[in-house]
Amino acid sequence: MIKLALAVVGACVLLGGCGNADCACGAAPISPPPSATGPVAGFDVLVTNTDQDVTVHAGQRIEVYLTQRAGLTAWNGLHSDDEAVVGPIPTGITAARGVTIGGFKAIAPGTASITAYATAACSPGQACPMFAALYSVRVTVI
Repeated sequence: MIKLALAVVGACVLLGGCGNADCACGAAPISPPPSATGPVAGFDVLVTNTDQDVTVHAGQRIEVYLTQRAGLTAWNGLHSDDEAVVGPIPTGITAARGVTIGGFKAIAPGTASITAYATAACSPGQACPMFAALYSVRVTVI
């Protein structure tokens, strides 16, 4: 009985690595924690991986919460293509591993895209495919 219990505990420890953001074992993507399902204090709008278009009012603050996809690196290069319409602001939020968080402020009426990219997550010294994933959300400021 003790051997069976130890085997189960050992298997749980080994399989626990599949929840790791760097694991490409087909684990479910990381979800925002319950406290992050709405905008964090000081932010008016929450944007996640599934959003493609959002409309906000000038002056509103936007929190971007992107989760790492299996087999890819964490999202990088989070930025607005028109900082006169949507500009970056600090969030004061520490992101968990596998999560990219950014803050933006709607400055003036217009349209801007917030984008980020991720590349293939490869082990050092191994051949690595040359592809990238692009995230983009169109923000319309009224």
